[in-house]
Amino acid sequence: MTNISAITICPSSEVSMYFTLSLPDGTVADCTDENEPLVFTMGDGSLIEGLEMMLYGLKEGDKQCLSIDPVDAFGFPDEESIHAMPREDFDDSFKLEEGVIIEFETPSGEAIPGTIKKVTEQEVTVDFNHPCAGFVVTFDVEILKITASQAQLDAIANGDYIQEVISDVDANGIELDESDAKGSS
Repeated sequence: MTNISAITICPSSEVSMYFTLSLPDGTVADCTDENEPLVFTMGDGSLIEGLEMMLYGLKEGDKQCLSIDPVDAFGFPDEESIHAMPREDFDDSFKLEEGVIIEFETPSGEAIPGTIKKVTEQEVTVDFNHPCAGFVVTFDVEILKITASQAQLDAIANGDYIQEVISDVDANGIELDESDAKGSS
């Protein structure tokens, strides 16, 4: 009988995990709720590329602290994403202060965050860069459940699972040693 607990995260795996996203000073920028893990399919675009790449090869029960550079996380701040907007565009009942993050809607209806950088009587300067842009970020993750993709299930049935995992992960530039491949059938 195949040891299903040996399934590791590969392309198209469905993953359920808890995470905490922290900045270098320890500020928690985002996290999952205790009873509401993040559920996603690898490669569906719901994660930043740097995090997704670091999840390959992990298995159920793994807990990792992953540090990701800006280039692989939220990028670097772009001056063209900072805009001065007329003060009159903002509701008078809202107290505008530097550092406050407000949700804006693009013409296409997409919600994006903007950080208030400066407020004058005439203008409000808003930074539309991701609030974590330019920071090395840390993700603390706990893998709760992995649902194998059909390709993984086929490989397990054929006894090829570990070689397929190594090939998938190695193709993504992640090095494995022999201890990463233990647990086959």
